[in-house]
Amino acid sequence: MKRILSLLVLITLWFSGTGQTATNNKQKLEEWKDARFGMFIHWGPVALKGTEIGWSRGREIPVEEYDNLYKKFDAPNFDANSWVSVAKAAGMKYIILTTKHHDGFCLWNTRQTEFNIMNSPLHRDVVKELAEACKKQGLAFGTYYSTTDWHHPNFPLTSPGGTVSRPVYDLDAYTTYLKKQVAELLLNYGPLYVLWFDVPQRFDAIRGQSVIDFAHTLQPDIIINNRTGAKGDFDTPEQRVGGFQIDRPWETCMTIASQWAWKPNDDVKSLEQCLQSLIRSAGGDGNLLFNVGPKPDGQIEPLQVERLKEMGLWLQKYGYSIYGTRGGPFKPTDWGVSTRKGSTIYLHILKWTGNNPKITIPDLGQEIKSCRMADGGKLKLTKLENGYTIEFSAKDLQPVNTIMEIELTGSAMGIKPMEISSNSLSYSKPVTASSNPKGHWSNHQWVELSAVTNGDWSGAFWEPEEKDSNPWIEIDLGKPQKIAQAIIYERGTVVKSFELQYQEGEAWKTITKGTTIGAKAEPKFSKFTAQKIRLVLKEFSGAPGIYEIVLL
Repeated sequence: MKRILSLLVLITLWFSGTGQTATNNKQKLEEWKDARFGMFIHWGPVALKGTEIGWSRGREIPVEEYDNLYKKFDAPNFDANSWVSVAKAAGMKYIILTTKHHDGFCLWNTRQTEFNIMNSPLHRDVVKELAEACKKQGLAFGTYYSTTDWHHPNFPLTSPGGTVSRPVYDLDAYTTYLKKQVAELLLNYGPLYVLWFDVPQRFDAIRGQSVIDFAHTLQPDIIINNRTGAKGDFDTPEQRVGGFQIDRPWETCMTIASQWAWKPNDDVKSLEQCLQSLIRSAGGDGNLLFNVGPKPDGQIEPLQVERLKEMGLWLQKYGYSIYGTRGGPFKPTDWGVSTRKGSTIYLHILKWTGNNPKITIPDLGQEIKSCRMADGGKLKLTKLENGYTIEFSAKDLQPVNTIMEIELTGSAMGIKPMEISSNSLSYSKPVTASSNPKGHWSNHQWVELSAVTNGDWSGAFWEPEEKDSNPWIEIDLGKPQKIAQAIIYERGTVVKSFELQYQEGEAWKTITKGTTIGAKAEPKFSKFTAQKIRLVLKEFSGAPGIYEIVLL
């Protein structure tokens, strides 16, 4: 009763304009950045169908059928403590649960709508149980809440995908509904770690900021993302690692498989892809919110659990180079990233090709006391006029990440970001293609041509348009370069035949041919000199996707 009264009082204060707003959450933001790694959970009645949450309403599944799935949703094996145990085993520090997605279905005992979990056969307050399990096991708990709602009659858009306009709606009334639900989450399940909103659609910056201000009235230090329509506290790059950004917090949200909600036989990312997404996020000074989609019975897919536990084992040994660090001082490059803490800089070598590797770093403005490989191995540090070179043996490279620890005489935290040498000739070079040059979403995956030379082969990728029957990607090295090796990373395994070509005069000549690409292909050819190189996809059985092309 006390909570209900508090809720009514606060809502009355807010709408009468007498509420006071406080946003002093800088310390909490720093603590959130220290955590670096969290679990995202997308779950609901849609798991019964194995299609995407929210987006499949009115698309793969008729609206009426979708909206009645909750009447069959039982989830006999749902165990919040088990979910939290998996997150802890993965080395995650917080959990964000989708309490309401775009389909409007609520996973808690809300008083604002009957369209909620308490009216399903499961009849259990999932938000309450997970919040309590997190508290019991020492993980922070936050909630995802979709700004948009294609089920609610007062929201102006509906399914499929918010493409259909309602003839009659009341956005102000819907905003009131939204705020009342946010108040329930904060007062009944808080204090919360994060409020994670999504897809504002008709919410502009003013309306979105009113939601943020209201939430701060209820919990002054709550961290809120940038998807209410207003700026919020942090950015949220999706399905790709964010760029190097130390002036504003950010968090990459990414799926461990291909779909946010559970999908039968979904492809799970390799351990290398999973860890490198986390390490690259930390190196760019961001967090990773890594998503799992529990099955209809309430259990997390065993293969996803196995992969997460593998990540946790790595973090048990090397987490000191991730937790509590900040990105830099070196900007990300094709072979890896750097993190820093106190007087130590950690170089993370994620992929390196070639013998006798050597890294050139610029002058740091202070002396280097020591430089060592975390797993042993010899290296040679040589002082240059404007920096240093670090030489090491290829045999000492570790399978996923080789860490070098550079100890300085003073703090590494105040060093301004600087460039560091790359390994490949193609890194950050201009790219053109037969189609699809601009970044866009494709089936909830980020497609962007520039991704093929950005050094990250686990997030964004390029794919040709469906009508493109002769797809190609062209890289301009800027000047003629000697090329001895090429490495190609494919998203999936649909390519059946390809050619690598180079431009000579006005003509394109084939240097090598290959069949499949898959996770990694290294076509064989004799060394040649060229400025422009093309990958031509000749045969493929589905929509081909290319993560990256590396030229050495």
